[in-house]
Amino acid sequence: MASCPDRGGEGAGVTGRLDEPLSKVLGTRTAGSLEKLGLATVGDLLRHYPRRYGAPGELTRLGELREGEHVTVIAQVRTATVRQMRSRGGAMLEAVVTDGHDTLQLTFFAKRAGVLRLHEDKLRAGRRGLFTGTVGDYRGRRQLTHPDYLIVGVDAADEDEALAEASRPIPMYPAAAAVPTWRIGRAVRAVLDPLTEADVPDPIPAELRERRGLSTLLEALRLVHVPDSDADHRRGRERLRFEEALVLQTALARRRADHDALSATARPARAGGLVDALDARLPYALTAGQHEVGATIAADLARETPMLRLLQGDVGAGKTVVALRAMLQVVDAGGQAALLAPTEVLAAQHARSLRDLLGPLGDGGMLTAADDATRVVLLTGSQGFRERRAALAEAASGAAGIVVGTHALLGDTVQFADLGLVVVDEQHRFGVEQRDALRARGRQVPHTLVMTATPIPRTVAMTVFGDLETSVLADRPAGRQETLTHLVPAGNAAWIDRVWARVREEVDRGGRAYVVCPRIDGDSEEEAEETPLDALADDAGEAPDASSRPPLAAVLDVAEALRATDALAGIGIGVMHGRLTPEEKDHAMAAFASGEAPVLVATTVIEVGVDVPAATAMVILDAQHFGISQLHQLRGRVGRGDKPSVCLLVSHAQEGTVAHERLGALAATTDGFALAEKDVELRREGDVLGAAQSGGRNSLRLLRVVRDAKVIEEARAEAAALVGADPTLADHPGLADAIADLLDPEREDFLTRS
Repeated sequence: MASCPDRGGEGAGVTGRLDEPLSKVLGTRTAGSLEKLGLATVGDLLRHYPRRYGAPGELTRLGELREGEHVTVIAQVRTATVRQMRSRGGAMLEAVVTDGHDTLQLTFFAKRAGVLRLHEDKLRAGRRGLFTGTVGDYRGRRQLTHPDYLIVGVDAADEDEALAEASRPIPMYPAAAAVPTWRIGRAVRAVLDPLTEADVPDPIPAELRERRGLSTLLEALRLVHVPDSDADHRRGRERLRFEEALVLQTALARRRADHDALSATARPARAGGLVDALDARLPYALTAGQHEVGATIAADLARETPMLRLLQGDVGAGKTVVALRAMLQVVDAGGQAALLAPTEVLAAQHARSLRDLLGPLGDGGMLTAADDATRVVLLTGSQGFRERRAALAEAASGAAGIVVGTHALLGDTVQFADLGLVVVDEQHRFGVEQRDALRARGRQVPHTLVMTATPIPRTVAMTVFGDLETSVLADRPAGRQETLTHLVPAGNAAWIDRVWARVREEVDRGGRAYVVCPRIDGDSEEEAEETPLDALADDAGEAPDASSRPPLAAVLDVAEALRATDALAGIGIGVMHGRLTPEEKDHAMAAFASGEAPVLVATTVIEVGVDVPAATAMVILDAQHFGISQLHQLRGRVGRGDKPSVCLLVSHAQEGTVAHERLGALAATTDGFALAEKDVELRREGDVLGAAQSGGRNSLRLLRVVRDAKVIEEARAEAAALVGADPTLADHPGLADAIADLLDPEREDFLTRS
């Protein structure tokens, strides 16, 4: 976070104390242990904030400790006794600590009793300390064997320091077995105490800091790491939280300013064109939300600055029609549009849906075509040579106004005559570089419309941060039915029997039923390619134990078992998964839609875009292995017609677990935006400045996008003013350096390429 020497203003001339390696400051042994926590420099260590604070007078509830858990507890010593061991030789120190109600045993072994006398002397009755170790069980008693510990008020340099330490809140750091929390605290003090204001360049400009009554960065670090009171560490964290928001918002403001400086071809609406013709032939009226969002997008397209807009709409809100009207406006203005879908199934579904909506308006070049008709072509990786060559030719010549495809659209052989708009569906399924490759196909930067049904955590985060201009379709088209969702315990045979009986009832009424499984084949370790199950479970904070979990449901096994059940006797049962050829997938979907095989056992390949209005039932097996966003998308495959629908979540999740809470949230509401916020709450925002979608490394240490929305909005306004007055941040090198250090070029570039 050090400033460059050649810059003027705040932080100039700093030599980089925060960039010093810990090995230089603390020695190789201590630095080596801290490296296990990912801490390599002084700055890394100072940004390793306490997770919580313990009060010296507040003891840990020892009765709540679980065997096998690595813990740090605050407790009071009751007894400590050294004795010789007769059976195995050597000596043992047995100490008992208490919270006033329950007790915990501490056990130390040594060859000679003298070695243990030092521990016995420190562990005097009545003293309080922090004790770290793994909880074990010996003859029915909880114990820590050879715990690391620190006695409050004793492990200090002098009496005054001991008294001060005994009265302060105790920082409890994210730690590891080899690096207990107080060793981290001591290392922090060793690097923090010698620092001066000149050593710690402040990202928050002095004028802004003074106006908002914020402490300097050095003062905030001291308040957080060495607080004299709870009010101190709260004040320090508030300042650091605002700093995080300001750095991120300033990076976004700079990127937005750069984007606004780009030029695009204006694509104004044309009266009497394809958009008006589409509106006239739609069998239903657009909702008020579709009209409003459509007008906003139309205005964006008419400007010479490239549109960069996120269209959020819950499952079934009518995003496709809004996107089609935008694409037709570009075609009316002489350009082309590309629709990028994550899977071939979804790309083919989009192409069919667009052609059905357009009718003669999409028959350009044919005898059945309407005046000014355009063409919709599909381009995927599995197409035959002739079909692909024809699609490429139509895209390159401009004969195809709308080109729909998968990542095949990103190939070097794909050319457009005049690409004016890129529509990205389910944007979280694509890498940033892939989306940029398609946008680079235009002669000028094309307009970009990103669509998502249920924002995943990163999308929610970026939406709150204001990376993209955002439009929301809040209302659902008339006639859409709500889908009732129920949790079904996988271990209850009677409930499972009722699941298949319910599927039979839906089919007998003319409905269709999806049965979703996380795997394709139970004999293989390969997971269904569309769903990284363990990653999803990790995101939820509950990585599954492969040695203890029941086998995951597999499409081929479940389909075979269902064909043999009495409940579904005489009913056609199809399968759908990623290993099928495109022809096999088309046949499976056609058989399902027609009722030839009204039960379809599938992987999450049917997650998005698949539209069978007769589908009224969905059973999701091993539902605990999917995230909220994916479950909501899957549920969106039913309830698309005019009949009530049901979604049954069959799960092994136990009450009280995050997985069970996640499923309970899904059963409680069909509001995708409410579910997205719950997803953030349960899974964390994730690395909002990197490729990770959730969990894992998080660039946000203290800031939380739902809880701190007000802070983010305030920081956004301050960042816009700073960048407006000083686009290069030449007068604010501390802030510029913070952006450079915390957001390396690749991560900063990621911000507005979503």
